[in-house]
Amino acid sequence: MTQYHHIPNDIPAPPEQYSCMVLLVDDQAMIGEAIRRALLGEPDIEFHYCGNPNRALEIARKVKPTVILQDLVMPDIDGLTLVRQYRNDPDTKDTPIIVLSTKEEATVKSNAFALGANDYLVKLPDNIELIARIRYHSKAYLNLVQRDEAYHALRESQQELLEKNLELARLTNVDGLTGLNNRRYFNEFAEIQWKLAIREKSWISVLMIDVDDFKRYNDTYGHLAGDEVLMDVGSAIQKCADRPTDLAARFGGEEFIVVLSSASPEAALAMGEKMCRRVEQLGITHGASSIGTAVTISIGCASQTPQRGDTLVSLINAADAALYDAKHQGKNRTVVRVVASVARPEGDADLPE
Repeated sequence: MTQYHHIPNDIPAPPEQYSCMVLLVDDQAMIGEAIRRALLGEPDIEFHYCGNPNRALEIARKVKPTVILQDLVMPDIDGLTLVRQYRNDPDTKDTPIIVLSTKEEATVKSNAFALGANDYLVKLPDNIELIARIRYHSKAYLNLVQRDEAYHALRESQQELLEKNLELARLTNVDGLTGLNNRRYFNEFAEIQWKLAIREKSWISVLMIDVDDFKRYNDTYGHLAGDEVLMDVGSAIQKCADRPTDLAARFGGEEFIVVLSSASPEAALAMGEKMCRRVEQLGITHGASSIGTAVTISIGCASQTPQRGDTLVSLINAADAALYDAKHQGKNRTVVRVVASVARPEGDADLPE
């Protein structure tokens, strides 16, 4: 049965079973009773009546109507002012408003629509017309709400999926212990920088880095302590290779690798020495070191201005050979090799732009 309510001070949450929730705002109780009778027998319509226009917005927030029937002429406040308030409030900005007027007046009707009213009826309207318009506007409003809810749910789902995909991509590219990039991602990134260096005829340098006497450290302090060393060393290396086109990665075991784009042999040597000093300054005690009392690193660097026919693998191998030289020259140092490019075959075309 259609229900008639004069709004109390404390309003319970509206029921969920109705299709239409009508709120009538009119200072005349006889109008409220007339509309209640018009809606009587409509099981899908819940009816609320507010006789105090000063509480209209408050009641609308609590009742959450699907349609507001708003009288225009009331004491203290006029109906058009209330229409404006409904539209300026986030809880009622989309709620359909049917304005009720005592007469058909073009100027009033125009003002009502300009302020955001959805419909205009001269009271008291025919019952069939009133019910039809209530159902029409309620259905449109509920469809809007459901669309918004579905949209927000979809956006949340998409955002959650995006975050999961980004996290998956991050986990795929990141070394689990040190937080640096892993070898797979290094290969992809370095290959891009390599091709760019060929196209721009610029320097590219690779630094191969190894923790000195790391096996002795593990044997002395244990593997958990060794893991802490790798994390600290990786962080120090990362802080040095801080340009957007630099990339530091864990190569495997206690080895790290860095690619420096547009970095000459001199720049690569300076970067290597900076990394060596940064790690030594960590002051991590290494009582089993063959060269001192703190954890240190050795770095082999290879620099090249590559051309077509050269390979990134050969540059990495040259950096590895330079690392071997650094170890044999006393560790805790950087050794640089400049790699000569192979001759480009005659008539070989430039790389496409």
